Amino acid sequence: MRVTQAFILGAGVGNRLRPITDRLPKPLVPLFHRPLAQWAMLACARVGIRRFAINTHHLPVAWESLGPPGMDGGVSVRGGNGLAAEVRMWEGKEVSLFHESELLETGGGLKNIANWIVEKSLLVHNGDIFSTMLLEKLLAAHETSGLPVTLALRSEGEAKHIALDSTMTRVTDIRRRLDRAEGTHVFSGIYCVNHDFLEMIPANEKISIIPAFLQLSKRAELGAIVLDEGVWLDLGNRESYLQAHRDLQLGPEVHPLAVIGAGCSIERSVIGSGAVIKPGAIIRDSVIWADSRVGSDAVLDRCIVYSGHAVTGMHSGEDL
Repeated sequence: MRVTQAFILGAGVGNRLRPITDRLPKPLVPLFHRPLAQWAMLACARVGIRRFAINTHHLPVAWESLGPPGMDGGVSVRGGNGLAAEVRMWEGKEVSLFHESELLETGGGLKNIANWIVEKSLLVHNGDIFSTMLLEKLLAAHETSGLPVTLALRSEGEAKHIALDSTMTRVTDIRRRLDRAEGTHVFSGIYCVNHDFLEMIPANEKISIIPAFLQLSKRAELGAIVLDEGVWLDLGNRESYLQAHRDLQLGPEVHPLAVIGAGCSIERSVIGSGAVIKPGAIIRDSVIWADSRVGSDAVLDRCIVYSGHAVTGMHSGEDL
């Protein structure tokens, strides 16, 4: 059966990206003029996803005012813990926002949308990563295996916490919690799960998904597929965020609606919609969010301009 529903994890606070996440939840931080969560939704839509659930927690109002363009208000439904969800539309696809007044973590958040899931299988995608991995291979591997869960893994990267068996299709240990093997692969934050797997997660609890994964691993029922093709980036800190804007080519560096004054010098930087850069400003290796203001005397190097306050003077490696 073709998977047409996805859960975007959007409730994270984003402590490692502060202070910019004091203004927006991490999944709504812009990457080349789109929120990170929207890049995740686009990746899911390419493989046939038509319904989305997103959990929110930090700065929930931002999801309504600054979320994916085209969202319209709608009716409400309820999640597994009885929490209401606002149902909206985005590019012709249904989006249900489940607000968690208390953060439920990765397991509790998934359990909370149990009543929303109408198909056997669900695609789960962290809202704060960027990926061009071949998700169709993940969906096919999950359907073929018949297992409750299939994790998408990478061979290279930090945090190699996942150990695999000789077939490279079963997870034998996570963070050596089962004392079986050291990790060799990185969990991408993307996986497929069957609806009945949610029975392994306690109701009405703040809980990680890892204990349930470990239970499956003990029984050799935690599936995996290594997807090394394509880009995968965890934009968890400011350096990786800035580097992504230098390495990726996801759109124009200067948004067509930005206003750039005469004599400005802009090098390896991304300027958002409605931003005003006064004549003579110098900007290098920086990201200027939408509607920001940069003065004519500004010299910015490796900066993120996010606060909405006009920026003047010389700054290096600062969030402004």
